[in-house]
Amino acid sequence: MLHVNNISFSYSKKKQTLKQINFTLAEGEHISVMGESGCGKSTLLKVIYGLLDVDEGSIFWKDQEVLGPAYHLVPGMDFFKYVPQHFDLMPYTTVAENISKFLSRFYPEESEIRTNELLDVIEMKAYANEKVKNLSGGQQQRVAIAKALAKEPELLLLDEPFSQIDNFKKNRLRRNLFSYLKKNKIACIVATHDGNDALSFSDQLIVIQHNEIIAKGSPSELYKKRNNKYVAALFDDINEVVVNNEMKLLYPHQIQFVKDSAFKVKVLQNYFKGFYWLVEVAYGNQHLFVANTSDLKIASETFIDFKV
Repeated sequence: MLHVNNISFSYSKKKQTLKQINFTLAEGEHISVMGESGCGKSTLLKVIYGLLDVDEGSIFWKDQEVLGPAYHLVPGMDFFKYVPQHFDLMPYTTVAENISKFLSRFYPEESEIRTNELLDVIEMKAYANEKVKNLSGGQQQRVAIAKALAKEPELLLLDEPFSQIDNFKKNRLRRNLFSYLKKNKIACIVATHDGNDALSFSDQLIVIQHNEIIAKGSPSELYKKRNNKYVAALFDDINEVVVNNEMKLLYPHQIQFVKDSAFKVKVLQNYFKGFYWLVEVAYGNQHLFVANTSDLKIASETFIDFKV
């Protein structure tokens, strides 16, 4: 449904912000776009929505070309919805009024049912009559998402959609939101730095570095490949170590402590992670991170082995 064909974009002539970006998105499919700050994730969403004019390439939604402000007096495609990091809400009206803003006033009962449905999705029914200005940043972020969904867009563009939401609410909101999108066959592109967003809820994953795509595929494919340190580090701590005369990229759970081996290490620090400990060790002149069921004595010496 969405075809992004070798687009390039720059804010100034000195530096390109996006370079030859190329991918497709099917109906109801979810893509996560990952990369470090400044790589062009947010700009990509703005270009796809039609807020910016591309320098090269083209974007099509089905048979309709997506064009920017040079072609539209009011930029942005009607059948897309874009939720930026700075929310476009009406602070002096209620949560329910914000969500129902674009719903028909000729059918108040249907509008109320739809509003209540979305209040359930973002788990804010208790705040329906609260003015937006009195909400926390995380609550406003949830309202902005519900508002964007009110008229059921064909494509939802989310820029760091859970950045201000605490973990207590974030995990359940993610499950509610992405289940709702799948159920209603709403396609979605999420710009995120959070590996949990990408691994658990995406059909495709795109990684951008230096303003161009360096990897794309399913989350499981990119997680398991580990052939690029930048990509692997988006998901977890990554160790770069020589094993059998070959440089390997290994996650902490791929290294284990053993009674004896050729790899002797010294314990530097322990970090409690809940159901496991992340143990930092010195191996020669390298620092490695090992996932372990318990902490180890600082400055003690032990041995490791590699699961490759």
